[in-house]
Amino acid sequence: MDIYEALYTTRAMRRVKPDPVPESVQARILDAAIRAPSGGNGQNWRFLLLDDQEKKNLIGPLYRDALDQLYKTVYAPMLAAIDADPDSPESRQMAKVTKSSQWLGDHFEEVPLFLFAFVQRDRTGGSIFPAVWNAQLAARAQGVGSALTSILGGFHDAEVKEILGVPADEKWTQSCCVSFGYPTGRWGVAPRRPAHEVAYRNGWGEPVGFTVDEPLWQPSDEA
Repeated sequence: MDIYEALYTTRAMRRVKPDPVPESVQARILDAAIRAPSGGNGQNWRFLLLDDQEKKNLIGPLYRDALDQLYKTVYAPMLAAIDADPDSPESRQMAKVTKSSQWLGDHFEEVPLFLFAFVQRDRTGGSIFPAVWNAQLAARAQGVGSALTSILGGFHDAEVKEILGVPADEKWTQSCCVSFGYPTGRWGVAPRRPAHEVAYRNGWGEPVGFTVDEPLWQPSDEA
């Protein structure tokens, strides 16, 4: 796959089929993940693949509770804004994201594969998240959709670690959980604010010097 196709179309794909992801594909995903750079080349990471149904059945309710808590706290202003002006472009976009997130919560136990990423002594996440993104890009190249979430670590960290058997005395940080599966929807370039609206040059608020009004890669560029 062309690298730009992977970069531009690897977006959150939460709605997936229950079909299992073959171990040969899982191997490619993890092998790509560990090729990422890490601080001091310490590689103080661990990746735990979860496809055991009993353990998914235990974690699913925790995920839904975490999602509910997120809606009542961090996302409360956003949900209020959607209710206040449901027809605005911003509200419609956020409503789509919320609906997609809720789908993952409602169908957590049906998702075929999860990857939990753990790290030691990585306060910023600068070592673990490049590896996680490598995994997601590799999955995209194999036609597998993925979506990253960190709410389990935020609301039910201890319970999840106990279910997964993470050693309590080794101080592993649960960085995130990534869902994997063959998507029910279509790949595409996700809408984003243009680069020139969120980037500066040489000083805060200074123009970056160029504009990018449309994505610089389009599906027609594949040829």
